[in-house]
This record gives sequence, C-alpha cells and structure tokens, in this order.
Amino acid sequence: MTTTQSGSRPGRAAPRTLAEELRARSDQALTGLLRARPDLLNPVPGDLTQLAARLSSRASALRALERLDRFTLQVAEALAALPDGGPDTAVRTLLTGPARVKPHPAADPVDREAVAAALPAALAELREQALVWGPDSALRLVIAVREALTPSAANPGRTGLGPTLAEATVGMSPARLQQLLAGAGLPPTADPVTAIAALAGLLADRKRCAALLAGAPEPALALLERLVWGPPTGTVPDAARPVTVDEVRSPVEWLLARGLLLPSSAGSVVLPRELALHLRGGRSHRSVEAAPPALTATATRDPQAVDSAAAGQAYTAVRTVEELLDAWGLQPPATLRAGGLGVRDLKRAALILECPEPVAAFWLELAYTAGLLAPDGEADERWAPTPGYDLWLQQPTADRWAQLSRGWLTATRVAALTGSPDGKGKTRAALGPELDRTLAPLVRRAALGLLADLPPGSVAGAETLLPVLRWQRPLRGGPTGPDGRDLRDHLTEWTLGEAELLGVTGRGALAGPARALLTGADPVPLLDPLLPRPLDHVILQPDLTAVAPGPLLTPLAQALALCADVESKGGATVYRFTPESVRRALDAGRSAADLHTFLAQHSRTPVPQPLSYLIDDVARRHGVLRVGAASSYLRCDDPALLAEVLADRRAAELRLRLLAPTVLAAQAGPETLLSVVRQMGYAPVAESAEGDVVITRPDSHRTLPRTPPTPVPDGPPQPDEVLLAAALKAIRAGDRAATAVRRETVAGPAASVQQNGPARTDLRHLPRSAAADTLAALQTAVLLGERMWIGYINAEGLSSQRVVDPVKVEGGFVTAYDHLSDEVRTFALHRITGVAEVDED
Repeated sequence: MTTTQSGSRPGRAAPRTLAEELRARSDQALTGLLRARPDLLNPVPGDLTQLAARLSSRASALRALERLDRFTLQVAEALAALPDGGPDTAVRTLLTGPARVKPHPAADPVDREAVAAALPAALAELREQALVWGPDSALRLVIAVREALTPSAANPGRTGLGPTLAEATVGMSPARLQQLLAGAGLPPTADPVTAIAALAGLLADRKRCAALLAGAPEPALALLERLVWGPPTGTVPDAARPVTVDEVRSPVEWLLARGLLLPSSAGSVVLPRELALHLRGGRSHRSVEAAPPALTATATRDPQAVDSAAAGQAYTAVRTVEELLDAWGLQPPATLRAGGLGVRDLKRAALILECPEPVAAFWLELAYTAGLLAPDGEADERWAPTPGYDLWLQQPTADRWAQLSRGWLTATRVAALTGSPDGKGKTRAALGPELDRTLAPLVRRAALGLLADLPPGSVAGAETLLPVLRWQRPLRGGPTGPDGRDLRDHLTEWTLGEAELLGVTGRGALAGPARALLTGADPVPLLDPLLPRPLDHVILQPDLTAVAPGPLLTPLAQALALCADVESKGGATVYRFTPESVRRALDAGRSAADLHTFLAQHSRTPVPQPLSYLIDDVARRHGVLRVGAASSYLRCDDPALLAEVLADRRAAELRLRLLAPTVLAAQAGPETLLSVVRQMGYAPVAESAEGDVVITRPDSHRTLPRTPPTPVPDGPPQPDEVLLAAALKAIRAGDRAATAVRRETVAGPAASVQQNGPARTDLRHLPRSAAADTLAALQTAVLLGERMWIGYINAEGLSSQRVVDPVKVEGGFVTAYDHLSDEVRTFALHRITGVAEVDED
C-alpha cells in the first residue's frame, strides 16, 4: 500500500518539478528543510525555483547524504539503480528481491516485513531532506543525488553494480550490436535503439536469461560469479575486439559474444546491471539492514558504584588541571613558532602530573578548550593560565567539573592526535593548530548517547558501539589511516578513554551527572553530593611532614603548597617542609609569625618543635644578604659574612669584587646572582632600586583576558528561529512575485510571455513600460487598493521582481507594502522598470 506524497492534496495533480513540490509544502515543512540543511541559506534564495536549484547542487546533496542512516541510504541507492520515476514497490522489491525468486547463496537473509515497515519512514526522510520528490508511484531523485549514487563501471558504489546495458553500449557500432543480438539468439533489428532494448529485455526477463545462461560453460559462470557482488569490472586484454559466437575460444569470449560482458575500456570489461540483478536474485544489496544492530551491554555495574567512581575521578580531574596550571603559572613554557607546545615541555608536564605524555596532552587540551589556558600574546610568547582560571578556582568543584566537561564535549580538538605525523610527515605538537577534527564532537555525543540509551550501570566498549555508529552515519567515517581503520573508529575509542579520565563514565558505564550533561540539564546538583567534602585541616608530624587526610579547601591547599612540597599523592596527600619551601613562602611576603599562626590554625595536632625551629632558622637568615641591580650587587650589614661569600670558590663564576665593607659587586645579572648564592646555601632576597625587598609571587603570571578556542564548524552554522522565519517569508514573497498570475495593464516592449493562458513572469526579463504609464498605473492602484507586480533596480544595480500594495505616490517616490521584505518600503519611481496588475483569481 502506497502513501500520499508529502505535502500533496487529494485530487491535486502530481508536481512536475521539484520547485512545484516545494511550493506545495507547508511553511512548517519548508522550515524543517531549511533547519536541516542550513547551507541552503547562504545566501537566502530569492524564490522556490532558486531553492530547488540549490537543492540540486552536488555539494549540498552530498552533505545531506552524509546525515542519512544506512537503511535510508540503501533506499536512495536502490532508487539510483532504478530508472527515474520508479514506484516505491520497485524499491522494496530491489531491496528484498522478488518473493518467488531464490536469493543468491552469498546474500545475507533479509527480513521482508522489517523492510516493508521501515521503507515509508526512509522515503519520508528523503523527502523531508528534499533528496527525493514526486508521488510514491513515480519517485525521482534530485539530479545531484542520482549522479552521486548511480552505479557505474568506474564507481560501482556501495551496491557493487555496474552500468546498465544501454549505458555500457554507448558508442558501440550498429554492426556490433547486431552481432550481439545474433550471439544471444535474438532476431536482428532495424536500428541500434531497438537492438539495445531487445538485449536489455532479454537480461531483464528471468526465464529467457536463465535459458541463455544454462548453455554457458562452467568457467564462464564462475567468472560471472566473481563479478556479481562487485566490483563489476575485470581486466581483459583487447577487451573491445569484436567476438562472434563462431570465434569463441575462451570463457570470456563466450560472454563477450553474447553481450553478457561488455567492454568498458580497451583493457577491461564490465558486467551489465541487468545481468547482475538477475544473478543476485533481484537484489541491489548483499546485506539490507532495516534497523540498527542490537546494542547490548557487555557488563553491568551497580549504578551507585558507577556514580561514586565517576565522582572520584571528576574530583581528580579538577585537581589535576589545577595542579598543572599552578605549575605553569610559576614557570610558563614557551610557545613554538608554529604554535603548540614543545616536546620537552610536554615531558615536564607529564612529570609534574606523574602520568604518560598522551594523558598529559589530554589535560592540557582540556584546560585550553575550557578557556583556562592560552598563549600570553607577548613577543616571547608563553603558555600561561588566563584570568578565567582565577575565577574558575573560586567556584565549587562540581561547577569546575561542569565547565571542563562542556568544553570537552563540544570541542573539535583531539588531544590523542598529539605526536602523530601530519600530511607532511611532521609530528603534531600538543596544543598545536593541527588537532582540530570536525567529526570529534559528533562522535563524542553519538557514543555517549548510545551509552545513555542503555540501562544505568551498563558497560559497552568501542567494539559494541561502532556497529551502531556505522549504521547511524555510514558516510561519516572520516579518512582511513594506514591501519585500515577510519577516523570514527579511533575517535570512539579515544572518547571512551577520555570520558573515564574526566569522570563522565565510571568503571566503563555512563554516570548520572553525565546523563544530565548530554540532555543539556545542569549536572551540578547530581555531582555535588557525590564529591568528597574538602577539609580545612592537616595533621603535622615531627618528621617535618604534613598529612592531608582528604581533599583540602582550595585556599588552604594553595597556602600549604607555598610553604611545603608535595611528597606523595593518593587517598592522603603528604607535604614535606624543607628550607627551600619555607624560603619560598618568605620570598612571597610571608613572615615567620605568619607561618606559625597559619600552621597552628590548620593543624589538628600541635606544631612539632622541629618544624618551628626550621621556620625560625630560615627566617633568621632570610634577607641578611640582599641582591640588587648595579649591574648587580650583594649587600649585607655583616662584613664577615660578605668576606665568607667572597672567599667561597663556588662564587668564582660571579666574579665578585668588594666595593665597600658591606657591598660586593658582581658581573652577573641579579637573577643569576640570586640563584647562585642560594645554591651556596645562603638565603638572599632581591631588593628594588629604592632598597625595598622585592616580593615574588609565584602565581603572578597570567595572560590577558582570552576566550576559549572556537570549535571548527561542521558546515554552515545552525540558523536560529528568527532567521528561519525571515528566510521563509522572503522565499515565499519572492516566489509569489516570480509566479504571480497577472494581467497586462501597461503596454511595454518586454513585459511578459503569453502562452495559451494567463501571463506569467518571465524570469529572464523585468516588466518595462514608459515612466508616465508606470506613474499613472501606480496612482490608479493607490485609489483602487490594487496589488501590483513591479520590476525594480536598486542603487547597487541589482534587479528584482516584487509584489507590492501601493499606499502613496508623491515626490518621485512610491510608498508601498512590499511582500518580499514583509514591510512598508519606499521605492524611487525612476528605478521601477514597469508594472502589471496581479490577478487575484
């Protein structure tokens, strides 16, 4: 049973063109088309005829085909293998094979009921995308789609079929066609057209074709069997030579003499499409998949355990990014000249995070896409945290994780490509410009969406998800790599690995907060109760260590990291106090009293005596020596200490010279002097030109305000509803102007074309009339309230046709309601080329 064509009305004649079918569509259907194919709006078509032409462009059609699932694409391929204007019943028969015909042994079983049930929806999708038009009894593919999908000898496509016999015999001589007729046992004909029709009819007739093949030798049948499912071509020396039945010496010649194989070039032959369909049992595809493969979980976890594991990893992800950017705030790495991060700096980042380099590259990209990391834009450009990082630090952990996850989900950058060779053989750098892939966010959402379709706690790996992903978008696999796998295969595996690192999944199953993230809801209320509560205390121990039994509040963690070094991580973090770490805090402006007070406030145990002695001892020596800029100098109120430094052999590279009892001059710079003297075991501080102590703050390096990198768009941007509504109005108004039935009221040299009926717009010409006649007609239209059809040339010299309701004519201008722009506009009279009345009947 066939369905009524989309957008048609009972009793209405079937559309003869794609533009007519679009004209019959409702506004809602046209809006859906423009929303699904935003490339049609660049620029907005002037009318439906222009829209139909744009739908027929190859680039637009191929982009639309990429969005089809496998069965819908197979329906389009079956239509392309049929003559234009075939019925939907022929499509169904081509997909399933005739009911009483034995299928080919190599063909996969087909569920006829499933195909029949899924076919209407597939045709509706093709119609909605304007890839197919016409009633179900005469379906037509858009020209560009037919050109892309029709099988040929050079491009058999996914069906593996070749050209039709008529296409394969183009250019063949009449004498050769008569030889083929004789070889196939058919009577001669009067012309090549009837000869080709007779041969095609023989191959399409199952009984007669079977009788012809029954006399074929076994090697010839084996040869056909090798070509039946494609590719349909084979290499044969001197394939174009004419061979008659009497001259047959080989299986190939037996087939060539009867037209069962036809030459496609000087050295190759092709199997005609009609014969291939006969051998296949009438099927266009070896395997027809009317529904996606079943998606089943490979394991099942406790949903609560999944959420807990994911929350723990989410907290780790936030702290890892924080740790990395804190370190880069102290020592920002340089940006490569071509963009990105050097190999050595990537290794240092991996050492800081205690993880492999590919994992470190992922954390870097995560921070970059979230807008927390960027180049600083200086002449000697470096990677550094952005001001947004400081705002991010003040947010709760759940909010910080949500920002990271949203950036990852929509990013087109692929961290896993770091270290792989590009097209020129060069290694791709972390944070480099060669890591964008438009397919990445689509695969991430699709893979996680499949996990979300499973019950909570279900685990499914890439090998389970990929068959479904390939069915959903068979043409969106991306380029194939040297390993024979396409980009989608790799992206799916990388997505699952990164989701586990980020805490989107836990123990391989999708977590509850991630389900909310995929639907656009706020994941914070679901994640926050699962996160460990940050602590406001540590446990100080006599061995100069402090133990944090859990996650610390961010201000406490930052303050503790300033005066102690992290010794080990895990369930509890161990910090160790050293003379260098205490001096670091003193350099940042803390005093010994500040450190004693800080430790006493945040320790659950009394401050151990060794730690108090360490702080006091470093503070007592801190700042006794002072480094300043003369070129540089070392100043101290204790002459004996300066003499000790001057006599030390380790200071030889500084080339020190005594200027005064309390001043040593050095030929090294202040930074070098400060570093070497500290390595000698002293605790100098830097001072300004005014003699004040220079306080160094480790978190002072930030970039200027930066926005996150914009994902590379996958085609034109998605239009909003306002743009869609405006575009639809403009197209409808332009179409009314272009197809308006009108009466000639003003004589002119080229107003319109009249052919056995009402006059209609000739798109090649604008209506023309004398200025006086145009003025009189418009004044009359104002008095009578008539609608007019005008030709207009604007100030840029662009011509257009418009349907207007004149309101006022004065001062050389016409004020009228313009149906094209849907507003009242003023038109200059001297730019109106001519007018005509619109027939409202």
